[in-house]
Amino acid sequence: MTTGTYTPKPGAAPLPRMIAAQAALETKMLLRNGEQLLLTVVIPTLLLTLFSSVDIVDTGEGEAVDFLAPGVLALAVMSTAFTGQAIATGFERRYGVLKRLASSPLPRWGLMTAKTASVLVTEVLQVVLLTVIAFALGWSPHGNPAAVVALLVVGTAAFSGLGLLMAGTLKAEATLAAANLVFLLLLVGGGVIVPLEKFGSAGERILGLLPISALSDGLRDVLQHGAGMPWGDLGVLAAWAVAGLAAAGRFFRWE
Repeated sequence: MTTGTYTPKPGAAPLPRMIAAQAALETKMLLRNGEQLLLTVVIPTLLLTLFSSVDIVDTGEGEAVDFLAPGVLALAVMSTAFTGQAIATGFERRYGVLKRLASSPLPRWGLMTAKTASVLVTEVLQVVLLTVIAFALGWSPHGNPAAVVALLVVGTAAFSGLGLLMAGTLKAEATLAAANLVFLLLLVGGGVIVPLEKFGSAGERILGLLPISALSDGLRDVLQHGAGMPWGDLGVLAAWAVAGLAAAGRFFRWE
């Protein structure tokens, strides 16, 4: 045994290890939260199963599940990256969790990276579950998987930025109410369950600029119609992502 074998070496762990550890913790907390599971798993699953099995909404020609599955995948992304993240981060900010984490060796951008990574892990689980259910209901997807991944990733960035902006500027109670209200409004008017053409030409043009509409329509173009990369929808999502993340970085309050 040499001198200094057991000498402590205080200091921060390497940055990638810190981010990975925080991301794992964020994911565990997300999956243990009953309200989060309701938003991220139960509601999308029930909507997909119910509206695919019962003729409630006119989804046009073809099987209802072929129209609904892409929209529900988009809803799952929104429920995790926007609604769930906004509520959880808002209450972490209220209880001083973010303030304490901000004083740790993990930089603030590293914390946000860890949160985004936990969102992506949760979304992978959601996509797998919803895809299995959709196949059981008779779903027949088409298109390029790379286009689907690109839409999901950029859509996640867009909703994540908006969720963090809301959580970092509003009080926790206001965030809870606003995030759930936005979730319900976009569920109805975002092309998830009801086709946008049902809202008229003017309504379709306006609603088509929403991130949930761009994500659901883009996924539908690829998975239902076999289209290539939907650049228009991807551009809308990218614009929301840049604006949301920039605003969150500028106005987010840690206390």
